[in-house]
Amino acid sequence: MPASADEWNAVEGQCAFDEPPFLAPSGKMPAAGVVILEADGRVWLVAPSNAFGGYTATFPKGRIENDVNRQATAIREAYEEAGLKVKITGFLADSNRTQSYTRYYLAERTGGNPAAMGWESQAVHLVPRSLLANFLTHANDLPLLKALDKASPR
Repeated sequence: MPASADEWNAVEGQCAFDEPPFLAPSGKMPAAGVVILEADGRVWLVAPSNAFGGYTATFPKGRIENDVNRQATAIREAYEEAGLKVKITGFLADSNRTQSYTRYYLAERTGGNPAAMGWESQAVHLVPRSLLANFLTHANDLPLLKALDKASPR
């Protein structure tokens, strides 16, 4: 696991593509997250410990810290919260969250093990696309469900 901002910024799994501009509104912390898709269409979700933030399940995400770039932050959050190594495959959406403005990427799993999830998660779920709405019940995740349907139809 990388130990410095420089090592994270060079982490494997980043993708070179033209991203839309990212401008966090005043008062919102910049963050990055990832929607991890399996080849069979299932999607990885994390259950934040003690339903933190009112989420019973959501996509891995976290604040951008120490000058780590957005893609590296999304990759770090996938590893810390879900125990998974991922490769970014594209842009999904920007999301105005409760305390953050978050850039979400699409990704595929390249390794790791959910048993390696960190303390921020109490469970990791692998959910069929048809059941995502049953798990993602927080209002902040509903626009991401719509963006996922547009970006990667079932």
